[in-house]
Amino acid sequence: MTHPIGSTPYARRRRRPRWLTFVLIGLVAAPIIEIAVLVAVGRTIGVGWTLLALLLLTVLGTWLMRREGSRTWKALREASRTGRMPSREIADGALVLIGGAFLLLPGFVSDVIGLFFVLPFTRVFARRLLEAFVASRVLVRMPFPSGGPGGPGGPRGPGESGPQGTIRGEVVD
Repeated sequence: MTHPIGSTPYARRRRRPRWLTFVLIGLVAAPIIEIAVLVAVGRTIGVGWTLLALLLLTVLGTWLMRREGSRTWKALREASRTGRMPSREIADGALVLIGGAFLLLPGFVSDVIGLFFVLPFTRVFARRLLEAFVASRVLVRMPFPSGGPGGPGGPRGPGESGPQGTIRGEVVD
């Protein structure tokens, strides 16, 4: 069987995910924004004070990241020891790790973003954003293959049937 050039399944271009486009734009824009802010701060308070502020923010960020990281690790161990699901602790650990990466980057804008993820009173909002992002990605993007556990339109279990993609069951707390 002959295919016209470009119509074979292997010749189709894969679309780039939308989030990857935003990441690429951010990687280009971030250094430009950081340099612009550094120049503006340097003109306002002077080069020496700007360098001192960057140094102090780096030291403060490193100390804060270590402190919050160890607190999160202790909370994770405690949750594991007591047998409860450590979802909050795992989210906090991921946020402290992301915030620490931002704090290690030189610049005022990245430090503000890093502090948002690391500080305990702002991490609550960051955790909510993370939960909303994960819920939108997981709950929307995971349909059942072939219409449901029992197949398309078939029985779902002993004596059960329902619309395609519906699972009948009982929630136990």
